[in-house]
Amino acid sequence: MGCDGLVDGPKGVVASVADGDTVVLDSGVVVRLIGTQAPKLPLGREGFEAWPKAEDSRQALEKLVLGKSVRVRHGGERIDRHGRTLGQLFVLGEPELWVQQRMIADGWARVYSFPDNRACLTQLLASETQARLMKLGIWADPYYLVRRADRPAELAGRLGHYELVEGRVLLADEAQGRIYLNFGRSWKEDFTAVIDRAAINLFSRAGLDPLKLEGALVRIRGWMDDRDGPRVEVTHPEQIEVLLAP
Repeated sequence: MGCDGLVDGPKGVVASVADGDTVVLDSGVVVRLIGTQAPKLPLGREGFEAWPKAEDSRQALEKLVLGKSVRVRHGGERIDRHGRTLGQLFVLGEPELWVQQRMIADGWARVYSFPDNRACLTQLLASETQARLMKLGIWADPYYLVRRADRPAELAGRLGHYELVEGRVLLADEAQGRIYLNFGRSWKEDFTAVIDRAAINLFSRAGLDPLKLEGALVRIRGWMDDRDGPRVEVTHPEQIEVLLAP
């Protein structure tokens, strides 16, 4: 199966595909494919512009699952605030098809995780790396480029976007219960990854110390905001990939 330790959830036939990470079963259950983020479609939101390759992603998922018998399996929180079922989705058969892994491996989605839903991420991250190196799907479009941490002006132009950012941690420091990973000498202007208190506890439980990332080459993923320069809020360890240890 490729993703162990999950708990069986709803089973049914996929009746429709809303976008590249959301399907509706014949029972009416709406399933959000946890662990992935596909390019977004407007879906009725006024003024919302579709992300590049959003319809391609939706069609790719539709080809995989529409009309197929599937099973949702849970590895964390099971329902989101919108009432959608959260889980890994499998097309039933011999062998089973793990939908999230296929969508990411084919380049139609990125890894996107939450502190309360972290199952299977190691496998998904590995699949994403291969798809990105091969420039499959979304990775052929500049919109989804991995950004450079040493270009804060470029990052400032991506506020409100979900981004992957690579760079070397110049300084790892703790202040007021948070850990700051600074990627430049001017903390008010350069890119920073901020790890809050709850996230620090998750790092500790995983046997990881973010303060030891000083000097490491890393890839950060998350939503870009701007507080004393462009930054990403880190809520769980899987948002940071260590590419080269210090």
